Amino acid sequence: MARNPAESLDDFARAKLEALEAQALRRRLIETDRREGSVAFRDGRRLVSFCCNDYLNLSQNGAVKRAAIEATEKYGTGSGASRLVSGNHPLFRELEMRLANWKQAEDCVVFGSGYMANLGIIPTLTREGDLIVADELSHACLLSGSKLSGAHVEIFRHNDMAHLEALLAAHRGNAQHCLVVTDGIFSMDGDAAPVAEMAEIARHHDAWLMTDDAHGLGVVGHEGRGSSFMGHAKADVPLQMGTLSKAIGAYGGYLCASAPVSDLIRTRARTLIYSTGLPPGTAAAAIAALDFIRDNPDYCRRPVEKARAFTRALSLPDPESPIVPLILGDAEVTLAASMLLEAEGYLVTGIRPPTVPAGTARLRFTFTAEHDDADIARLASIVGEKILSRAAAE
Repeated sequence: MARNPAESLDDFARAKLEALEAQALRRRLIETDRREGSVAFRDGRRLVSFCCNDYLNLSQNGAVKRAAIEATEKYGTGSGASRLVSGNHPLFRELEMRLANWKQAEDCVVFGSGYMANLGIIPTLTREGDLIVADELSHACLLSGSKLSGAHVEIFRHNDMAHLEALLAAHRGNAQHCLVVTDGIFSMDGDAAPVAEMAEIARHHDAWLMTDDAHGLGVVGHEGRGSSFMGHAKADVPLQMGTLSKAIGAYGGYLCASAPVSDLIRTRARTLIYSTGLPPGTAAAAIAALDFIRDNPDYCRRPVEKARAFTRALSLPDPESPIVPLILGDAEVTLAASMLLEAEGYLVTGIRPPTVPAGTARLRFTFTAEHDDADIARLASIVGEKILSRAAAE
């Protein structure tokens, strides 16, 4: 008698999970109630969270929440269909124009998420016969979009501009079009890409530069405009992509680009064409958050300042963003360190492969505008005494 396929499927899943468990790589969802400021409740315990990407705490901001509530009451909870089917809600276009203005671009297209944006943008702009050159630590969605495109993909060493130049010199001549992709601020390391230098190299090789600024918008660059604005002048980046789910405190993804490129994306990007539009309340929240960022530049500098206070207390290098990694290497050691901090009242997630390369498991600390200075000082003290000192001894 033939075996029930459901049984073999379950056996397959169990074997995979057991193998991951043995390597301390199994993942679990843990119910966590996140509140105002940086407070989270887990298993009835109040914790101070240092693992959230809501860098400006705008998901809990009164004006942002009111904008979402008012739009929901007026327009409903969902947009009904793809923007190309049910019509483009006025809030979507207002949001796009705000983003384009803030990023100093001609136009903008908003997507359902940052991941969906990259899976739609890259295959629209490149295909078989083209070349994509990507930083090795680019976010997974940049690499996934590159694979989907069918283009030839080359990977350059992290932030190594000589290697980027060499790969373009070796391969650009064989491709019709070329796209260079990178994070603007790298999500797991917190360092910035040398965007201005990359723009010059890309221009020299007739390549299009695309930056994923998910962790830059709102917290780095002039007035919080992002990684393209970290130098004395705006870097020449024709494709500025990002998300609305980090410092903006809402949800969605976007591409700021020229009018022709934006029109092409609206016409051909499958993740835009075949996905329901954002809920109106989400778009309204993002608009209110952008207004807040524009009006509060000093507040937007706080996350990096808070991160700097932490690193200086531990004699670590100054950070370029609100993200500070503490690389411990081993996955089990990292999980143990995370549990130690939770016992002390702090929520700091251990990041393990495949999110980061093998042998680089880490604690990833993220700092927000509302973190209390006393909490940061105590956290640094615990990390220094109970984690770094033990690691040095071993």
